[in-house]
Amino acid sequence: MPDKTILIVDDEAPIRDMLRVALEMAEYNCLEAEDAQQAHSLIIDEKPDLILLDWMLPGTSGIELARRLKREDVTSEIPIIMLTAKGEEDNKIQGLEVGADDYITKPFSPRELVARLKAVLRRTDNTTDNSPIVVDSLCLDPTSHRVTIDDQPVQMGPTEYRLLEFFLTHQERVYSRSQLLDHVWGGNVYVEERTVDVHIRRLRKALTHEGHDRYIQTVRGAGYRFSTKVSIRA
Repeated sequence: MPDKTILIVDDEAPIRDMLRVALEMAEYNCLEAEDAQQAHSLIIDEKPDLILLDWMLPGTSGIELARRLKREDVTSEIPIIMLTAKGEEDNKIQGLEVGADDYITKPFSPRELVARLKAVLRRTDNTTDNSPIVVDSLCLDPTSHRVTIDDQPVQMGPTEYRLLEFFLTHQERVYSRSQLLDHVWGGNVYVEERTVDVHIRRLRKALTHEGHDRYIQTVRGAGYRFSTKVSIRA
């Protein structure tokens, strides 16, 4: 199972080192975070294939981070293995109830960890679907990185392309400016929320052929959504 990236979230550097060595020996790529805030930024930017998440973290706990990740649809599919010294049955149940895919109690052997990790990846692995996304006569092809309307190429900048790709893969849901900044620009990028409005206008302008700009809808006081349903745009 090559080219899988694992995010290790633990506030103790020696434990992160031990986990990283074990995973790299098993040919996994590793990312590291020492707290929930750092972890969330890495998750948004790097989109790891699996998260090894310590229960006890400074500030926001691992269990709270897991709850947040499973609540947000962009991160909800990333498998999580909880790591903790807590061995009591109710703690295990709590971890699984918030959406963790497995639960390993410290101390554990690196071989056990890798075996459990492989099992979770096998259960949750969904091969990325790079097939074109088509709505009406609008087509976005992730493989060629091209957008067409009626088979005619549509010119747009890289940010507008990422915005459109995000909207097409998350249709009918409303996203606030801050959520769009997180998911499209990345968790470590600091730009004004109004920047989103500028790129939305550019995206709409690019999609004006045959009125496809109508699908990018403003929801007053909430944000934006991509919807094929009739809506009065604010």
